Amino acid sequence: MKRQNTKEKNYGGLTLILILSIGLIILFFYLDRQNQLSTLIRTWGLSGVLLSILLMAALCMTPIPSEGLVIILFKIFGIYEGALFSWLGSIFSSLAIFYLARYFGQGFFKKLITPDRFDTVDHWIRKKGTIGLLIARLLPIPAFAVNYIAGVMPSVKLWPYVWTAALSIIPYYVGAALVYVGVAKSTWIWLAVGGVIFLAFWGISYILSKKANNSLL
Repeated sequence: MKRQNTKEKNYGGLTLILILSIGLIILFFYLDRQNQLSTLIRTWGLSGVLLSILLMAALCMTPIPSEGLVIILFKIFGIYEGALFSWLGSIFSSLAIFYLARYFGQGFFKKLITPDRFDTVDHWIRKKGTIGLLIARLLPIPAFAVNYIAGVMPSVKLWPYVWTAALSIIPYYVGAALVYVGVAKSTWIWLAVGGVIFLAFWGISYILSKKANNSLL
């Protein structure tokens, strides 16, 4: 019963965070309807770019969904630069988690990682090494959780850790960019293509998740 109450509190907290994130996105787009905020941030030059990357990195180190900030960066910098800065931020967050996990070990993210998620990722990595790590990154598990779990495993080296993190997130950002273009410009073909990419990504995640669950039984 206690465990169930804890899960309900976690889901309630995540729901509240999601609602607040959506509210902030709507507020930003409302305030930026004439592109005043976007223009102002772009005038900051390199400082604005670095701030955006650091914000993305910090957000990706938490369970809070980063989609809202990705959309805002698309609005401010455009599709290509917005996707690039989001991608760089996610990579920096992976590096930060790697070293935090190595230095602080099990205690740092203990309350954020469920045993089921840990066992699933651990299984793939121990079974297939670097390819297993890449597969684990495609599972329907938050990226920060996979980063932490891989980071505490001594067998996982820095370079495989980084390139799998950088590669696995690309389809997601491509799909997000296409969906954004489709909605912003009412270009339904790009919206459809982006939707197909997301469906394919989720489909692969679902299949891999089923295989992981079956192999752990």
